[in-house]
Amino acid sequence: MPDGILVDMTVSVNRVPRIERQSYDSEVVQRLVALVQEEYVRRYGSVDATVLQADDFEPPNGAFFVCFLDGEPVGTGAWRRHGERDAEMKRLFVVESARGLGLARAVVARLELDAAAAGRTRMVLESGVEQPEALSLYASMGYRAVTPFGFYANEPDARHLGKELPPVPNRGAVLQGVEEIFD
Repeated sequence: MPDGILVDMTVSVNRVPRIERQSYDSEVVQRLVALVQEEYVRRYGSVDATVLQADDFEPPNGAFFVCFLDGEPVGTGAWRRHGERDAEMKRLFVVESARGLGLARAVVARLELDAAAAGRTRMVLESGVEQPEALSLYASMGYRAVTPFGFYANEPDARHLGKELPPVPNRGAVLQGVEEIFD
């Protein structure tokens, strides 16, 4: 890894997660996205109606990642281009049986590093009051309120957060280093 780039991959288990880029159209991604939507229905009463397309998560527009633990897919996270400089985080999710292990934090770290390496300077996201554990995670990672945007900009229970991403001095080396760390 280049000097000045540090990624904390500490998880609360003695197992090392593997976080790898996947196509949005892949079977494993679509299976996990269906679980994310079920979670939204449970918490909010309906699915997330934000329109997502596979192109949103293809370089240079973004990336979609799956977190594996013991060879099983247990989580997702993605980012897509949002405006000239921002990356928008989407579909951060960990299956219930793997929650509390630090995996969501590891996925967010991967997303931040990947987006910064792609030239994005800020990560933004939409969440909501029915996801207090997610809001707590984001706050602990330095995310703060930003101007509302997107599909849920006018929803009173929506929360719009953002965080400046550190500049990446050598994007190519960082991307190679990220692949070595997470794969």
